[in-house]
Amino acid sequence: MKYLKQFTIILGICLLGELVRFLLPLPIPASVYGLVFMLLALMCGAVKLEQVETVADFLIGIMSPMFIPAAVALMNQLEALRAILLPFLVINFVGLLTTFAVTGRVTQFLLKREKEGKK
Repeated sequence: MKYLKQFTIILGICLLGELVRFLLPLPIPASVYGLVFMLLALMCGAVKLEQVETVADFLIGIMSPMFIPAAVALMNQLEALRAILLPFLVINFVGLLTTFAVTGRVTQFLLKREKEGKK
């Protein structure tokens, strides 16, 4: 029953993200709205981490296999992608490097702030 309750909370927040995406004409995916709503709910205490932690850990654990269908679809469309392969690869590479750099900087900042807070 605990797992069902946790999954229902996560699903409800995802549904709220879908509803906001439907109502607002912005080019933002519903999943981004859902992530922001989950962050806000956790930060303000409306949802406690213990209320979603077990199911969230499970969903994160199975995230990798969820990309297999998308990868297979890309492989099936290789001929269509061949014309734009170089820009596609460059954009992905630049995006990857940007993600690594921003993640590293944010992590350094948070670790430094945490260390200063303990002093």
